[in-house]
Amino acid sequence: MGARERLIVGLDVPTVDEAERMVSRLGDSVSFYKIGYQLAFAGGLSFARELAADGKQIFLDMKLLDIDNTVAKGVENIAKMGMSMLTLHAYPKAMRAAVEAANGSGLCLLGVTVLTSMDNHDLEEAGYPGDAQALVKRRAEQAVEAGMGGIVCSAAEATLVRNIIGPDKALVTPGIRPAGAAADDQKRVMTPALAIAAGASHLVVARPVIRSEDPKAAADGIVSEIESAVAAN
Repeated sequence: MGARERLIVGLDVPTVDEAERMVSRLGDSVSFYKIGYQLAFAGGLSFARELAADGKQIFLDMKLLDIDNTVAKGVENIAKMGMSMLTLHAYPKAMRAAVEAANGSGLCLLGVTVLTSMDNHDLEEAGYPGDAQALVKRRAEQAVEAGMGGIVCSAAEATLVRNIIGPDKALVTPGIRPAGAAADDQKRVMTPALAIAAGASHLVVARPVIRSEDPKAAADGIVSEIESAVAAN
């Protein structure tokens, strides 16, 4: 896997028109895109199909969680869309249902452990005992048991998770911020080089690229940093 395939740019924009313009500006600098709630609910699912048909890889960040049958039927349809990755919350029953539904499709299912916008206080407020690292560890173990394709977690827990899931599964880290970039609403962030060194296979970057005055240069800079980090590790 090349360095460019490790960078996933989040198309966190309000309209498909804006997303189309961003993809055009980025050109060949980016081969992998994330589409989440904001764009999905503005026509982004059809756009995701178009990007996939054009040869782009798509990380559909839907964070599914529902009764088993509903999760399974959703995953079956998403697998038909040509998506590369799909997220769901790492609850054991939901993961098992999703894995069975995606069997043979090539869709990589990713278990979301703890959102990078949450810290220990947020988890306590939500009713989870212990700290973020302990919950990430448990969710990662359960994802492996369920047969998931990988994990989404903060780069701060990447080394811990890599040791649990082994060398071959995907480890996707959002909350990536190049040196000097604002953290925004993320609470557990890391630079691209440090995330790769910690064991991440893919880095999700949105605002530092799409809000840059020169998105293409920003993406190329991150890819260059990934290349150097992979060579050093």
